[in-house]
Amino acid sequence: MKIKRFIDFKLVLLLAGFYGLFNLVYILKTFYMLRHFPQMKMMSWYDFLVFNIFIDWLVVVFYMTIIAISTKRFLNKNYSWVKIISIHVVFSILIGFIIRLFFDLFGILSGQFSLQDYQLEESFNRFVAVVDLNFLIYFAMTFIIYTYYYVRQVKEAEHHRAQLETQLVNTKMKMLSSQLQPHFLFNTLNSIAVLADIDKELAKDTIADLSDFLREILYSGEENEIPLEKELRTLEYYLNILNVRFSDHLIIRKEIDEGLLSRKVPALILQPLLENSIKHGYSYDHTDLVVVISVFAEGKYMVLKVENNGKDLTAPQEEIMEKGMGLSNIIARLHNLYGNDCSFIIRNKGQEAGVETVVRIPLR
Repeated sequence: MKIKRFIDFKLVLLLAGFYGLFNLVYILKTFYMLRHFPQMKMMSWYDFLVFNIFIDWLVVVFYMTIIAISTKRFLNKNYSWVKIISIHVVFSILIGFIIRLFFDLFGILSGQFSLQDYQLEESFNRFVAVVDLNFLIYFAMTFIIYTYYYVRQVKEAEHHRAQLETQLVNTKMKMLSSQLQPHFLFNTLNSIAVLADIDKELAKDTIADLSDFLREILYSGEENEIPLEKELRTLEYYLNILNVRFSDHLIIRKEIDEGLLSRKVPALILQPLLENSIKHGYSYDHTDLVVVISVFAEGKYMVLKVENNGKDLTAPQEEIMEKGMGLSNIIARLHNLYGNDCSFIIRNKGQEAGVETVVRIPLR
């Protein structure tokens, strides 16, 4: 229901319960005072419970529900605390006027007194008599509202963080599983074996690159975002292995804005983009592949782009993701990290052959 977008019924019940508890204490206090001070005058218990308690409870809960909705908007718009407190001070005084106005109108409409008998000064005096109490009640309930929203945000943040950690672990495991598949290891080890006879130094370097690359995946920590410089260092180990394996059939170029090296990017994002571009770029008609990795700023965003001159896509992005091209986990991580303030596009380049994958994230 649309109403749930604006009203949190759990919070309304919490406010209603708090003010109900306050009224219960007030009823017990009144009962005590009447028992020990019989000379006190009071309306009938029916009128007291219905008009002074129940109707007052309804008015206050309704008013504080509106305040709860307004408070949520204040938090979403990041108003300054000075402005928020000033607004609540005004509202705390206004609640007394609203309660007094409601009871005066109700008294006139119900025939308790006529409009001619209505005395504005007496009504104002009644308002002033309880203005301090209304002030305290208002801010007590406002404190409940802010505490409720704060606790909920903390829980959502913890859930959000747990999701990100799980996705990062899944990404590492998928990458490790991908790289430990027999064809990868056999091809890499076979390349090393060939190099051992013709270029021992290059063979040693390839072994070191393979070791460093797998170590980065396994022991890179639990950070969901890392500096671009660190991400590129991990990617370099992978590129060195690819250059040995594919030799002259693969050219990889990097176009990196060095001013962005300290900026944060999702950990382990470039390698699966590159792997996907190579894996699906080769075909019988495209045996030589050129892949370009670009990182640049575009307004308030950082753009990560991996493009090739290989085989074009034959299906829309939604269908590609459903077939499991290893990118769905990246999209989920992006949305968990940046919400709707990011984008992921995989598409044909258009005027020339090839496919480009473009990721746009906020500059951090």
